[in-house]
This record gives sequence, C-alpha cells and structure tokens, in this order.
Amino acid sequence: MTSTQALTTLIIPGFQGSESAHWQSWFQSKIENTHRVHQNWDEPILAHWAENIRNAIDKCNGKVWIVAHSFGCLAAILAGIDRYQNIAGAMLVAPADPERFTLGGIKEESELTGSESIRSLIPTHRLPFPTLVIASDNDPWMQASKVQLWSNIWHSEFINLPSAGHINTASGFGPWHAGLTLFENFQLTQSKLAAKPLSPMKKRRLSGKTGQIAKLRFETRKYLGIF
Repeated sequence: MTSTQALTTLIIPGFQGSESAHWQSWFQSKIENTHRVHQNWDEPILAHWAENIRNAIDKCNGKVWIVAHSFGCLAAILAGIDRYQNIAGAMLVAPADPERFTLGGIKEESELTGSESIRSLIPTHRLPFPTLVIASDNDPWMQASKVQLWSNIWHSEFINLPSAGHINTASGFGPWHAGLTLFENFQLTQSKLAAKPLSPMKKRRLSGKTGQIAKLRFETRKYLGIF
C-alpha cells in the first residue's frame, strides 16, 4: 500500500446525496480507507454541512483526501480552509453554483434572481490546499464560464468533460474508471505533500471567532433569525 492510499479519503456527496449507482458510491467500493460524510441531503445548509465535514476531518488520523460533488464541493472548501494543514488534496467534481443557494438552503425558482446567495461566503483567493476541479460544459448547476472562473480564482487544476451534464447518475456516471484514474493521478502529483501524516499536536485548528465555519454559523443564525 502506498502512502497516498494509506490516508483516509472522505466522500462528500451533494444535494440529495449520491445513491448506490452513483460514481461516488463506486469510488467508495474501489478506494481503500474511505469514509462517507453524512448530511441531511435534502437540506443543503452550508454551515451545517461544512461543520460536519470539518468534524469528519478531525476524526481522521493525519491528512485526508477529499472527493466532493456538487454542493458538497462548496461545503468541503469551507471546511478545508479551517483544516487546510490536514488536507492532502481535494477533487471537486461538478461544483454547484453558490448563487443557487441561500444560507437557509436551495433557492426556489422565484428566488433565482435578485435574492441573497452564499456567493460572498465562497473564497475568492487561492485555496490553501491542492484542488482538482472537474466540470462539464453543459452542467445545469453551474455555467461553464462560472466554474472556469472559480477554478482560476482558487488556482485549481481544471479538467472539462464535454457534454457530461452534472457528472452524476442521470448523465451516465456510475462506475467511472476514467474519474478514478484522474483521482489517482492527482494523488500521485500531490504525494510529496501528503506523504507524512500530521501528529495531533501539529494540527492547526481554527475555531471560535477566527474560524471560517464560526463566521458562517453566525451569518446563518442571523439569516434565519436565530439569536
């Protein structure tokens, strides 16, 4: 077993989860030492999802790999910023457009224009851990120009899959051999960064008022009228 394989891989589905036929479930059956982060799949509340992911990172020994899909990508990014020293790398597949969501969840059709979104909470700087963004030019959840822009902002490696939709079961992505190869190649590229697990004493933990998720929780409580 290589050092990259020895690290935990966190599988992070998106809105409404990843069913058994989804490529993420197939990844989970193929990659050793994987753990799926469970959420309330029908309530994509960014603060809750990001905190659950951060807690999952904290439970792992050493660095982790992240394989996220759709809205899960957004939550994984925020959790990763709070635990960036513990992230070996993140593969972000078909990120959802943050403008499609509010702090309280997914927007209704009537809210798609002119209402607040979580866009301002998504980092507009280079991410402090390696990222690979895989997207499609006809994804209904994020326009190709937008995902390319976000990838540039984050300094992510970017791969476009032509006419692949949301890269989910509905668009034909069950067993995804090419995707697994992309992930393994990404791991090899980042292996020097991920080779040595961190000891608990070296883990950087941002919490309280300084943490990304703490700020997100505050904004969410304010948005929902919970004080």
